[in-house]
Amino acid sequence: MNYRLAPEVAAGLLPTGLRPQLVRGHAVAGICLLRLGGVRPSWAPKAVGLRTENAAHRIAVEWDGPGGVRTGVYIPRRDTASRLTAWAGGRLFPGEHGRADFETRETPGELRVAYTTRDGGTRVDVTAEVVSDLRDSELFDDVRQASGFFERGTTGYSPSASGALEGMELHTDAWRLDACRIVSARSSFFESLPRGSATLDCALVMRDVPAAWRPLPCLTAHVVPC
Repeated sequence: MNYRLAPEVAAGLLPTGLRPQLVRGHAVAGICLLRLGGVRPSWAPKAVGLRTENAAHRIAVEWDGPGGVRTGVYIPRRDTASRLTAWAGGRLFPGEHGRADFETRETPGELRVAYTTRDGGTRVDVTAEVVSDLRDSELFDDVRQASGFFERGTTGYSPSASGALEGMELHTDAWRLDACRIVSARSSFFESLPRGSATLDCALVMRDVPAAWRPLPCLTAHVVPC
């Protein structure tokens, strides 16, 4: 699900060197709720793949690279239901993960995902219906426009304990987004921000998408606690 966020509030959540990527004057932030199936290293056989429930809070960002302005997402927090993913994140692959307990329900026309982190600091509960096109979004005119924006932001950086930003890039040859109508949504992270600075905008869903994540060189930055 996606929020319109006041640019000055978004900037205060970012490490030095990153700045909010604006759409129609708004910063774009949200939560990716991810059910991953067949998770495994590229060298491992498919039979050992795991199914995991995961979540990532993200803010769309841009920064100055050697070849010009780059775009992607800053991920201040990753959570997972998997003990193995929580242990391996930041060790075997980029991105430290916290543990969380998930509740999920999915039908062809409706989805519900709720989770609470084990430390009690983060809670999310969202129910959404799949619909034919995007309505009432102030960020995007339609699904095609939203899809293009997020497809250009598949590079993600998250903070490590050392203060560096660990990067991963999503690769898929089957990118497809569908629109959703939000039935209900709660997020302790966005509700904790200054009153009126975060407004729920829209929800989108990807299903049955083959994907691979590839590590990127770290960025050095001063990480702001969230």
